[in-house]
Amino acid sequence: MDYTKLQNGSDIRGVAMEGIEGQHVNLTEQACCDIGRGFALWLRARLGKDTLRVAVGRDSRLSGPQLALWLMEAMAAEGLQVTNLGMASTPAMFMSTVTEGFAFDASVMITASHLPFNRNGYKFFTKDGGLEKQDIAAILALAGGSEHTGLPAGSIVTGSFMDTYAAQLRKKVQDAAGCEQPLAGMRIVVDAGNGAGGFYCAKVLEPLGADTAGSRYLDPDGSFPNHIPNPENETAMQSILDAVQESKADLGIIFDTDVDRAGAVLSDGTELNRNRIIAMMAAILLREHPGTTIVTDSITSTGLAAFIRKHGGVHHRFKRGYRNVINESMRLNRGGHDSQLAMETSGHGALKENYFLDDGAYLVTRLLIELARAKKEGYTLESLIADLAEPAESKEFRMNILVPDFKAYGQKIIDELNVYAASQPGWSVAPDNFEGVRVNLDKAHGDGWFLLRLSLHDPLIPLNIESDSVGGVRQIAAELAPFLRPFDQLDTSALLAFAGC
Repeated sequence: MDYTKLQNGSDIRGVAMEGIEGQHVNLTEQACCDIGRGFALWLRARLGKDTLRVAVGRDSRLSGPQLALWLMEAMAAEGLQVTNLGMASTPAMFMSTVTEGFAFDASVMITASHLPFNRNGYKFFTKDGGLEKQDIAAILALAGGSEHTGLPAGSIVTGSFMDTYAAQLRKKVQDAAGCEQPLAGMRIVVDAGNGAGGFYCAKVLEPLGADTAGSRYLDPDGSFPNHIPNPENETAMQSILDAVQESKADLGIIFDTDVDRAGAVLSDGTELNRNRIIAMMAAILLREHPGTTIVTDSITSTGLAAFIRKHGGVHHRFKRGYRNVINESMRLNRGGHDSQLAMETSGHGALKENYFLDDGAYLVTRLLIELARAKKEGYTLESLIADLAEPAESKEFRMNILVPDFKAYGQKIIDELNVYAASQPGWSVAPDNFEGVRVNLDKAHGDGWFLLRLSLHDPLIPLNIESDSVGGVRQIAAELAPFLRPFDQLDTSALLAFAGC
């Protein structure tokens, strides 16, 4: 079978359950078994040994137990020694490969991040980190074949790792603070969105002394009955904001489904997501590592860039996609340029000190250390980003490409826009851009910027616009409309309606 359509960058994702019209199951039993066989073949070839220990974990999705069983049975049939770790977070599954006493040869996390309840998929790790796009392509190619390892059957056993992982996080805070309960006297609430992040209350915060009364949606429920577990989602952020205000908490924490992303709300109601959470982490790390480079994705604001420079850092804006941002930071380090943080506005944040793992729980743990320090020294977390300049307005349009060869059509638009932008008065093409076209506009032409780029995987072109003036986003949209209107295979209807064109 051709499984290539199941590849989503460095992950495997598909439809695992019926329930949404027009979406039919393609993560079938056969597909999952073939993927397990393909991974066993790939891993044996990569590591060059016959005895292989693999851990499997899952988030709260309803299809998780079945997808785990099919995968584990297939891997065991190919000779792997498989440990079922049950409910887990994506970062914990990586940590199971590098933690003494566990040190699995590889691990698999069953998750589809923030996607709807009917979706699911697989993420793969070795001690070197998450697998790359080319690795996933190779696994799926092997899955589509008929080769077997030829090894004697392995086994499936049940294990546990989340307690160990939580203890690692607690120790990080305790060591930094120099005491067992540095959060005593503080109220910290968590919204896990019924994903896998509920453990953080009982296993991290409470042993550190925090009062977690007012936390919500901690119990895993893969139907996600309350809101999408996603720090970028407005309803989700409103939920944790409400929890902070209702409980008068010192801090609110929100995770996505598999806990590789996080957001927060400060005691005064300030939401820490998108540019703000990057600024907060940059401020913390730049105090410890003056001059370090902060790598971000392409849609971060000019205000964030100025903030990083003001705090003594170097801002390096790169492509969208958390793996792209992480790999770029790692590349800079290999080249002798210190880069301590790679972070997307989506909430994916990876620190050099933590294996460049995008770990929402570790990110929040770093925030807890700063909260304890702030209480001791008499300042607030809010003060760390008080000088972050934020746009007056921002908006995103996602325009569908209506032709089968959408990548070529989208690239044609981008190529022509590069030429067009260079000739427009008040426009200047940003030199420090690595995807699409980013254009700065002066005060007379909207007082802001836009970025037009191709989606990483889907037949659409996202357009992000920011302005430092009220009404500026609409003005920029109107300035861009004459260029985009002639492309009749691009659905610009929402943009044109917004611009009044």
